Amino acid sequence: MGKIIAIANQKGGVGKTTTAMNLAASLAVLEYKTLVIDADPQANTTSGLGQDPKSINTSIYECMVDGIPVEDIIIKTDIEFLDLVPSHIDLVGAEVEMINMENREEKMKEVISGVRDQYDFIIIDCSPSLGLITINALTAADSVIIPVQCEYFALEGLGKLLNTIKIIQTRLNTNLEIEGILLTMYDVRLRLSNQVVEEVRMHFKNMVFETIIPRNVRLGEAPSFGLPAIAFDAEGKGAIAYLNLANEIAEKNGLQKVTETHG
Repeated sequence: MGKIIAIANQKGGVGKTTTAMNLAASLAVLEYKTLVIDADPQANTTSGLGQDPKSINTSIYECMVDGIPVEDIIIKTDIEFLDLVPSHIDLVGAEVEMINMENREEKMKEVISGVRDQYDFIIIDCSPSLGLITINALTAADSVIIPVQCEYFALEGLGKLLNTIKIIQTRLNTNLEIEGILLTMYDVRLRLSNQVVEEVRMHFKNMVFETIIPRNVRLGEAPSFGLPAIAFDAEGKGAIAYLNLANEIAEKNGLQKVTETHG
């Protein structure tokens, strides 16, 4: 059974999509069969993996609202072992359409259940909100990765997210765990970045991943070419960091340890 990991933070611009597509691609490069689900109406993971969201006719939206089987819409990416469930702007309307549905918080869980045993990892990219789609992702997931940027106000809103996770653990998904807090956009030259790392590690201790994602130009450029960083610039600091994160997660989940890369 594949492990389902949601990437969530209601704060925008913290590196959720960058993490979803690059972690998924890195797990695939390590030869773990990986499915990435784009559950954000902005569809940035979809375009970042080389698909044009405008030409997508069926997306996660149709699976959740109309009951279309997810296996019918899975797209094979250019990276071996990496598949994609695309998103579309229509997903914005899904929250309204689902409001009167029975078990509306469990639609994504139902969608994924049919393909779960075909993958080692299923990564869900959530939208920057704590709306019904994100709640669906957290209800479907085994664990959640929370990206936190190494900038001022880094911890702002984190309490609200942790509170939402607690409510979901109590009412909807008792098995949901926090996979880890991921520090992103780290700039070694900035004192503030180092202060944030210290503060987050002091507050959350072993909940924080060892791997820190640096602020990296190549990491930002890669999606405009429809590629994850590892396919765009495999030697770049950003690509290496996500490969190390993939190794850390694989090891944490009792999977075979692959040699760590340093950059």
